[in-house]
Order: sequence, then C-alpha cells, then structure tokens
Amino acid sequence: MEILDSGLLQRALLEVVVVGATCGALGVWLLHLHHTYAAESLAHAMLPGLVVAALVGAPLLLGATGGVLAAAALIALAARDTRVGAEVAVGVTVTTAFGLGALLALAPDVPARLGELLFGDLLGTNTTDLLVAGGLAGLVALALVAGHRPLSAAVFDPLAAPSLGVRPGRVELALLALLALAIVAAVQALGNLLVLALIVAPASAGIRLGRSVGGQIALAAGVGALSGLLGLVASAELDVAAGASVALAAIALYVLATLVRPPGPRATGPRRSLVETLSG
Repeated sequence: MEILDSGLLQRALLEVVVVGATCGALGVWLLHLHHTYAAESLAHAMLPGLVVAALVGAPLLLGATGGVLAAAALIALAARDTRVGAEVAVGVTVTTAFGLGALLALAPDVPARLGELLFGDLLGTNTTDLLVAGGLAGLVALALVAGHRPLSAAVFDPLAAPSLGVRPGRVELALLALLALAIVAAVQALGNLLVLALIVAPASAGIRLGRSVGGQIALAAGVGALSGLLGLVASAELDVAAGASVALAAIALYVLATLVRPPGPRATGPRRSLVETLSG
C-alpha cells in the first residue's frame, strides 16, 4: 500500500491518528457538558490569527495559538454583556472574527496556499509539525487522565461536586483550555473549518456505543484514530483532499454507530452553558 511506502504519508498518518484519538476522547467530555458550541466558537474565531501568521510568514502554530487566546478573551468579554444577551453577543463576536479572517484571506497579498488554513494541509506535515502536534496531544491526554475524577464529578453530579472539593466552573474552564490546545494541534491537519468534525463525530459515536464513560472515551479515541486512517487511505487512493476525507470518514463512522444503536431517550440534567462558564 502506498501509504506504507511514503514518508510523507507516514508522517501524515501518525499525526492524524494521534490527533484524532485525542480529539475524540476530549469530545466525550465536551458533549456531556453541552460545550459543542465552545468548540465551534474557538475553531472559527481563530481564523484571523492563522491568516495574519500566513501573511507575515510566521509559524501557523503561533498564529493558531494567538487566534485561540484572542477568541477566548473576546468570548469571555462578550459573555459579560447583559444588554443584548450573552449568547447573542458571543455569536456576533465569533461571526465577526471569522468574517475578519475571511476578509484578510481575500487580500491581494495573501499567499497562494492560504486556502489550506480553511481545509488543512495534512499531506504537508513535516517532522516539526508532527512533534508539535504530538506534544500538544500528549498534554491533552495526560490532563484528561489526571482530571478524570473531577471531570466525572462536574459532569455527572455537579450539585454534589463542591462537597468533594471539585468546583464545576473551574473544571469546565480547564476543559476549555484543553480544547484550545487540541484545536491548535489539529488545525494544521484539518484546517479551521474541518477540525470540529474530529472533535464531535468520534465522541458522538463513542457516547452512542459506550455503556460507561470509560468505554465511551476509549471508543471515541478509537473512532477518531480510525477516522484518520480511513480518511488518509481514501485520500491517497482516490486523489481527493486529505482533511475533507478524514472529516467525512469521522461522520460516516458516526452514522454507522447510529445505525448499530439507534438513538433513544436520554436523561439530561441542567448544565452550565459556555457563556455561564466564561462569565463565572
């Protein structure tokens, strides 16, 4: 198989498998806390940072990091605006940031390959990209393992969590910080528009199939890694875009999981929204 013979494809495969497994595991907690909107907000609002980095010739990792930090700060500020409603303010902020990034992307001096910021450049992965993505993914994975107990308390018994020494608001903020790291790690491979698929689809499949939170996390990580493998193989064999292939593979696996176990009624308790978490 070509993917086993090419060093370029081998690096791409290793990156997307590691990032896919990490994003899948993280996504389980995000879905349980109903923070899908947080993932979409941070991913889309970081576009100006990516564009600026490309324009000035800076590393995309630096632009992604700056974009995520700026997006988080803007969302936090918007969440405190009580005049128009926090959710509306956050939506306007994220849309404005994405629009600004698109406007910069259409400037005459934009590099020719800037479209890869939107859809990823998985096949352009070099050793440095691989090491950085692996390091960030490793940090996220270690944090998830270390924080399993407080996360479980914050998700499944937020009212009793304080008596166990766990503050759900702080746990959710820490989870959002891990989300930012995961997005930075994955954006090189999948781009600004497709990274959300690798966070949400494998996690949704894991939650659909798993009977315990540990099982859900393991399944989501496996689906995320498998999405990367299947997507990259499809890209190599069919000569189609790698990032889009990975995203579509993740969605296809979720659809398969839904067919295996159709949705049923789920009991869900009240959760803090992204706005409530950021505004304290």
